[in-house]
Amino acid sequence: MSKVFIVDYNRCNGCRNCQIVCKDEYCEQPWLPYSEAQPLTGQFWMDVKETVRGQVPWVRISYRPTFCNHCKDAPCMAAAAAAGAPEAVYQREDGLVLIDPVAAKGVHGIVEACPLNVVYWNAELELAQKCTGCAHLLDNGWKVPRCVDACPTDALLYVEEDEVDEDRADVLDELAGFHPRVRFYNTPRRFIAGTVFDSALDEVVIGAQVCLLDASGTTVAELATDDMGDFKFDQIEKGVYRVSINNGRKTLPADVTTLDLSLGDIDITSYRSHSMSLP
Repeated sequence: MSKVFIVDYNRCNGCRNCQIVCKDEYCEQPWLPYSEAQPLTGQFWMDVKETVRGQVPWVRISYRPTFCNHCKDAPCMAAAAAAGAPEAVYQREDGLVLIDPVAAKGVHGIVEACPLNVVYWNAELELAQKCTGCAHLLDNGWKVPRCVDACPTDALLYVEEDEVDEDRADVLDELAGFHPRVRFYNTPRRFIAGTVFDSALDEVVIGAQVCLLDASGTTVAELATDDMGDFKFDQIEKGVYRVSINNGRKTLPADVTTLDLSLGDIDITSYRSHSMSLP
C-alpha cells in the first residue's frame, strides 16, 4: 500500500520546523542517487505559506505546509516523457515521485509542468529539483520524513493511504485530476463576522438574532450575538450572502466569493431604546 501525507490546517501554528529541517537535510548535502544538494537560497522544497484572512478587527491567519504532492498522475512525469526522457522522473512503490539527478539533466520542462510551482531549476547543475519525501531516510530505517518527524503539533503526518479519513480530506484545487498524495484536513472555508451595537444606548447588543441568507433568500445559518455583541459564521462556502439582524431590522450584503469578510461594527440603534423609557 502506498503512503500519503496529511496536512491538518487546525494543527499548524506556523512554527516552520518542517521548513527548517528540510533545509538542514538537503542544503549543500547531496543524497545520490536520490537527489543533488539543495542550494542555500532560492529553493524551498518545504515552504510554509501564510494567508491573512478577513479584515480588522476580525483577522485570522492560516498556515499551509507546501511541498511536492507526489501525484499518482504527476504532470512532471508526463513532461519528462514528452521531452524524451521518461526515466528523468519516476514513481516508487510507496508513491513518492523522484527526479533522477542524472537522467533529468537539462530537462527544464519538468519545472514548468508543476501547477503548484514546487519544482525548482538549479541553473548551476542544469537540473530540476524538489522534495523527495526523504526517500533516502525511509530506505534506511526512518518511519517518516524529517518534516513529519519535526512537527510538534502533528499537523504533518505520513500514513498508509487507507488510514485517511476521506470524508474530511481535501486536495488542492491546482492539482485536481492529478490524484495528489497530500490530503488536507480542516481546509479553511469562508467566514463572515461582525459586532452588533446600539449607539443610542452606547452598548453592544447581546443576544441579537443574526441570520445568514443565500442568494435566493433562504436561511442557511443563524445564531445569536455573544456577550460582546459578536457573531461569526464560520466554515461557509464561497458565495454571495446577506446578513439579516433581528428579522430584517438591519440587512447587509456579504460577498465572500474571493475573501473572508469582517462587517465591522453594525449599528442597530433603537433595537431596545424605542421600546423603553429612558430617565
